[in-house]
Amino acid sequence: MLNPFKRTYTEGELKIFEFLANTQFFNTLRHSEMYRFMPAIHHRKYQKDEVVFFRNDPSQALYIVKSGMVSLNVDIKDNFETILRVRPGTAFGENALLDNAKRIYTAMVDSEEAELMVIPNYAMKEVFDSSPKIKAKMLTSLAAFYNTNNHRLFSSYRSSFGFFNLGQMFE
Repeated sequence: MLNPFKRTYTEGELKIFEFLANTQFFNTLRHSEMYRFMPAIHHRKYQKDEVVFFRNDPSQALYIVKSGMVSLNVDIKDNFETILRVRPGTAFGENALLDNAKRIYTAMVDSEEAELMVIPNYAMKEVFDSSPKIKAKMLTSLAAFYNTNNHRLFSSYRSSFGFFNLGQMFE
């Protein structure tokens, strides 16, 4: 039997839910939970070599690539080294899920243009404050993301024969 009080969603909303359901941090949320973010999502177009944010900027939004490609870069002296190229369906700027965080890398558009979904962290905080369940799901996903990255870091360290001082990471 159908629930007459259950919210129905537009075709456009369902398309966004389908997209978000395949994206880290949103893939454990139900449609009704994703819907809470809808008013906050902005769609923004960027051009090649446009900087989305710089390292040390305040982490003011989470970004999801809808089209195009974004490179995540670490600055070493006067050069940038690309650590990851982010493809459609991938979120970056993940530390915007945390309070008072700063960016740890620079994000720059790598393709001719890119369309990004932008969710300001103040909007995420409002959702988190009103729904501890959504906050728990998304922060659990963030912890899993960081755990995977730590595994990659240690694996890279081992395969580079200790070329850098990993102990500095824990100082």
